[in-house]
Amino acid sequence: MNHKSIRVRFAPSPTGHLHIGGLRAALFNWLFARHNKGTFLLRIEDTDVERSKDEYTKALLEALEWADVISDEPIVIQSERIQEHRSLVADLLKQGKAYYCTCTTDDLHARLKEQGHDVLFTKYDGYCRTRNNQQGAVRFSIPDDITSVEFDDVIRGHITVGRDQLDDFIIMRTDGTPMYNFVVVADDAFMKISHVIRGEEHISNTPKQILLYHALGYELPIFAHLPLILGPDGNKLSKRDAATAVVDYKSAGYLPDALVNYLVRLGWAHGDQEIFSRSEMIDLFTLEAVSKKGAIFDHKKLDWLNASYIRNTDNHALLDRINSDVDTGFSKAIARWSQDQMNALLDMYKQRSHTLKELVQQIVHVASLPREYVATDVAQWITPEIKNQLPEIAALITQHAAQTDQAAQAIKDWCKQHNVKLVAIMQPLRIAMIGSSSGPGVFDLMAVLGTQETVNRINALINYLNNERSN
Repeated sequence: MNHKSIRVRFAPSPTGHLHIGGLRAALFNWLFARHNKGTFLLRIEDTDVERSKDEYTKALLEALEWADVISDEPIVIQSERIQEHRSLVADLLKQGKAYYCTCTTDDLHARLKEQGHDVLFTKYDGYCRTRNNQQGAVRFSIPDDITSVEFDDVIRGHITVGRDQLDDFIIMRTDGTPMYNFVVVADDAFMKISHVIRGEEHISNTPKQILLYHALGYELPIFAHLPLILGPDGNKLSKRDAATAVVDYKSAGYLPDALVNYLVRLGWAHGDQEIFSRSEMIDLFTLEAVSKKGAIFDHKKLDWLNASYIRNTDNHALLDRINSDVDTGFSKAIARWSQDQMNALLDMYKQRSHTLKELVQQIVHVASLPREYVATDVAQWITPEIKNQLPEIAALITQHAAQTDQAAQAIKDWCKQHNVKLVAIMQPLRIAMIGSSSGPGVFDLMAVLGTQETVNRINALINYLNNERSN
C-alpha cells in the first residue's frame, strides 16, 4: 500500500442511530481526505448479526447524507465479505499462527483458581495452543518473541503496550463468525486504508490489530485516535447531557452545516476562529492540530452557532429545511399567508431563533390569532384608560388601510396630541398582535400582518378584556 495515496474510512455498526461522536469521526476522516486530495470511504460493519438491523443501516446513510459527508466509492458491507474472512483465518490456522480453542470461561477460571490467580482479570492461558483441536473458536497465537507492541499515533505520540497486557485473543467464534479486531484488519487492508482515524476508545484494540497486520503480511496503516466528546461534568457525553443521535439534532432544527461546524471544533482548532465554511475547514484541517484532551460539549455554543447560520441562510433554503427536517405540515399551517408575508416573517424571526423548530413555533404563533394573552403583560400594560383608547387606535389604523407606514405615523401623531408615551400604546398593540409584550417591533408586525388583520386582533383583545372584566 502506498501511503502517498490517502485513503480513510468511517466504519459504523448498524446497531443504532448515528451519534454525535460517530459523525465527528466521519467528519474528521472526510476533512483529512479532502485536505490531502485523498479518498473517503464508508464501510458498514454488520457482522454482529443479532444487533445489526437494516433500518439502522438506512438511518446511518441518511444521517451522513444530511451532513453531506458522502463516500467517494461504493459502500463496503462487511457481512458480504465473510467468506474472505474465513479464508484468511484458515490460512492463519495452516501457518500455525492461530489455533482452535474449546475452552469455556468456566474452564479457564477453574485453571486460574488452581494456579492461585485472580479470575477477575482473566487472560487466556494458552491451554489449547498444543491440543491440536479441529473445532471450536479460533484464537490468534501471539508470537513468543513479542515483548511489546509499539506504534506512533499522529495525535497521541508513541504508545507502547507490554506483552503482559495481551493474550491469545479470539478471531473467529465457534459458529464461524469473525470477531471485530480481525475483520477490521482484513477489511482495512482490502480497502487499502492508509490512515485509521477513530475514537480513543479503540487504542486498546490497536496492538492486537498490529499483530494481525504482521501475521497477515499487510502493511501497517498510520493510526490517529481522536479525543472523547465530554459532557459538562467532564465525563463521556451521555444522553443526560445532550441528545446524542444526529437525527435528534436534525428534527430539532439544527442546520447540517452548523452542526458540522460545531463538531469540527470539538477537539480541533485554528486560532480563535469559531465559524468555518466547508472550504475553510478543508484548507485548514490537519491531524496535528487535533487535541489529545477531551472536548466539552457546550449546548449553548451550538445554539449560538446555529442561530448565526440561520440568520445567514436565505429564506428559500430555510423553508426547504423546515419542510424536510422539522415540520412537513408547516407550509399547510401558514397557507393563508402570501409569499411576501412569509418572507417578512422569516426575516423578522430568524434574527430571534436558535433552531428551525423555534423559528417554526414563532412564525406559526404570530401567523395565528392569539389563543391566549400573557396575564402579567396585560396587567402591566393595559390600564382601563388604555383599554378605552384601543377602539380609537383601531379606527386610526382603519383610516389608513392601504398604507401601514401612514397608519404608523398616525399612531405616533395621536400619542403626541394626547400626551401619551408611545410605549404605552405600543405594548398593548403588541399584546393584541402576538399575545405578549415581548417580540418584534409593533410597526414591523403591522407591516407583515396588514392593517385589517391588525385591527381584527385589536378587536379580539378588546373582546377578551371585556369578557375578563365582566366575569
